[in-house]
Amino acid sequence: MIEVESIHHVSLSVTNLEKAKHFYGSMLGFQELERPDFDFPGAWYQVGNQQLHLIVQQESSTIRSHPEINTKDGHFAIRVKNYEKTLEHLKSLGIKIVEKPNSISGFAQIFCMDPDLNLIEFNVDQQDLRQD
Repeated sequence: MIEVESIHHVSLSVTNLEKAKHFYGSMLGFQELERPDFDFPGAWYQVGNQQLHLIVQQESSTIRSHPEINTKDGHFAIRVKNYEKTLEHLKSLGIKIVEKPNSISGFAQIFCMDPDLNLIEFNVDQQDLRQD
């Protein structure tokens, strides 16, 4: 049996490292980490207790072929402290979002995409949303 401690990191393929770094570092405010000197470009970020690794692959593509947000597509989710503040921040940057504050999942969800159409969910427990 595998004894799991946690998810260590999620890796995403990106086609333009500068655009991706602007999105994850400048817009979302993730802390960039030092990265080993691999023979391919990329960037690492600290996201809570986990990491996000970006790997540049020019020929890469996500499962999405158009910029419409489909919340059923593959994605990774980030638990945030405050739904409203996260929502306001994303909107202030002009990031296209889909809100699902009353999702049947029990999470209040905000979905968006990075420049390479990787889908990201930000969420809080719906009970925490009612307390804000």
